Amino acid sequence: MGNHRAERAPQRRTSATAAPVSGKRRASTPPRRSLVRLPSLPLVAGVAVLAVSAGGAVTASGSGVTALASAGSAVGSTQAVGSAAGQAVTRRNVVVSRNHIRDSGNEETDPELVALAEKQMAERAAKLEQMRQAAEKQAAKIKENKWVLPLANYQLTATYGEYGLWANYHTGLDFNGESGDPISAVANGTVTSAGYDGAYGNKTVITLDDGTEIWYCHQTSIYVSVGDRVNGSEVIGTVGATGNVTGSHLHLEVRPGGGDPVDPFQAFVEHGIVP
Repeated sequence: MGNHRAERAPQRRTSATAAPVSGKRRASTPPRRSLVRLPSLPLVAGVAVLAVSAGGAVTASGSGVTALASAGSAVGSTQAVGSAAGQAVTRRNVVVSRNHIRDSGNEETDPELVALAEKQMAERAAKLEQMRQAAEKQAAKIKENKWVLPLANYQLTATYGEYGLWANYHTGLDFNGESGDPISAVANGTVTSAGYDGAYGNKTVITLDDGTEIWYCHQTSIYVSVGDRVNGSEVIGTVGATGNVTGSHLHLEVRPGGGDPVDPFQAFVEHGIVP
């Protein structure tokens, strides 16, 4: 056939990149620099949660892993800063109470309070001094009125209330002794009687400060006179056998208030002495 369709030669596919225009250079795009900005605390918290959730499924190249690790470090640092900031805010919100006196820095004392305290201390010291003096006075009085035994060496030969040689009953306490043995006053007092008194023989009566009368009977001699002030342990006479007796001895009676006699043994015991 005369007409034949001319077959086109296969065309070679070329790159879509256009050839550079002669005489002109295409400006290259500068490399994009990443700007590191510190995300806000809520955003960091969200990124951290997403990173932890997706950490097991993400696979990337070495550079990607490094970037993720860097991001995690940044998140941790930011969280630490946020925690410290939160603690600081909490501390600032704490209300510290202060005494209004201490706010000035120098405590000042009210002169009236000082004067009042000094007055109270002075009154307390005066009261204590009064109590001390009263205690010392009472102690001295007790010491002065402490009873002592009338004889240094003796035996009790008759006690209060016994019956026998006496008209009714024995009204005192008999201390056996030798004639001439010294007789001591049993306590402080004043001589209200001194002389011979029938069956009692030579008798001395000493009235103690509390009004109790002590009778010392059957003496050989009397060393004191009416009105004399005597102290306990002071010698007032000697043992004898005058009056209605069977032998030398001291018959001692105790008569509270100058009345009827009481048991001398019990009176001595009440004053701390056991005959």
